[in-house]
Amino acid sequence: MRALSAIAPLALLSACTVGPDYKAPPATASVATARGNFVRAQDAAFTPAPGLARWWESLGDPTLDGLVQDALAHSPDIDVAQARIRQAMAQLSARKADRMPSVSANGAYLHAEAPSLGGSGGSDSSLEFYNLGLNASWEVDLFGGSRRQLEQSRATLGARQADLADVQVSLSAQVAQAYVNLRDVQARVALNARSIALQEQALGLTRQRFERGAASALDIERLQAQLDNTRAQAQPLAADVDAYLDQLALLTGREPGALDAQLATAAPIPLPPAQVAIGDPASLVAHRPDIRAAERSLAASTAAIGVSEAKRLPRLNFLGLLGLGGTSPGDVFDVDKLTALGAPMLTWSFLDFGRGAAGVRQSEAERDQAEAQYRKAVLAALQDAETSLSRFGKARLQVASLARAEQSAGRSATLNNQRVTAGTSSLIDQLDIERQRLTAAIALSQGTAALTNSYVAVQKSLGLGWSEEPASARAETAQQ
Repeated sequence: MRALSAIAPLALLSACTVGPDYKAPPATASVATARGNFVRAQDAAFTPAPGLARWWESLGDPTLDGLVQDALAHSPDIDVAQARIRQAMAQLSARKADRMPSVSANGAYLHAEAPSLGGSGGSDSSLEFYNLGLNASWEVDLFGGSRRQLEQSRATLGARQADLADVQVSLSAQVAQAYVNLRDVQARVALNARSIALQEQALGLTRQRFERGAASALDIERLQAQLDNTRAQAQPLAADVDAYLDQLALLTGREPGALDAQLATAAPIPLPPAQVAIGDPASLVAHRPDIRAAERSLAASTAAIGVSEAKRLPRLNFLGLLGLGGTSPGDVFDVDKLTALGAPMLTWSFLDFGRGAAGVRQSEAERDQAEAQYRKAVLAALQDAETSLSRFGKARLQVASLARAEQSAGRSATLNNQRVTAGTSSLIDQLDIERQRLTAAIALSQGTAALTNSYVAVQKSLGLGWSEEPASARAETAQQ
């Protein structure tokens, strides 16, 4: 009891917690957040309303919706991120358990033979001992090292949850871009086939004219080279179709070829909505998952400083023993044979030649690194958003120009067809104009795909594509 009274003042120190308290991340990009808008969001399509979590639904393509949902449910990347969350939750549970007493049971039987003390004529003596007992140990958290470990584990769990959200953002964008590229290539495969057919027809007519002496061999060679070049484009386009089909299969957790039948039929490229909600820089910093992950990593590294500092200070452990036993088996059931022992133990590695101080400095450097990584994540996210917004606005202008060019080519084909009917233009000229019209259509398809992909890039840069956990799920996680 006197020993416990001497240790009691030290136990009162368990209310202390060494190390810095984490409050908030450093203020970064304060000019952008105070301004309240993105500087590159000059296009009339942008609105300051908060963006949609399920932004792909705004493209109005049910097939794409299904692919994104399949990817979010079955992608190996999602499984990896969820496994890391479970690891962090298990670590958090272990940290909580470390703060509780540890109790173990034991049983022992001892048999010893000893020679007689009376010399060679005496008989040997033997000893048997039986024991059943409980051992207990508990480390008092004098300086808050265990509390800092628990704080560190909670922050690490938050970082892993943000990593999962970041995977969801990237995955939904990758699926959408692969799908858009697939539809673009499929459209260009069809347009290329039509262009080949027109050029073959033009080459045939030119050969007929050559036989009549109305065309030169140079005309034939020129058209033949043009046809060969167009044919040469068909095989890479077909390979691109296969590549995008396999990419979509991988993203949705399937084997190559699994989506061939489902996506073999060409479909129009989905178009962005007329109005695009982009929020503001402050909401981007608050909700983009990679920024949240960096912020939680900063909180974890801040708590790690307290863990390192606590290792330099005294540690107080309480050891306890309860046992029943004696020289006969029945003694383990006799309460009169009860043995009880309690032993507080204070340890302090005060002479470590600077190892403890070096550990603290290392933790502080890691905290500084995490803080720099957080600032970098914020600035990189803003740069990503501004670049994506600028490219989307420019892509809209480009598509408008390409659409006008394709419409002009169509009108030219219609007008020249009237001249062919009137006998003032040849069919070969009409075929060449139709080929130019197809060339304009191919450029428009590529421009449309670039526009939709730039829209996808905007959503990714804003950190959209994930949703908050339900309140019940968050509460369950906090109790882990």
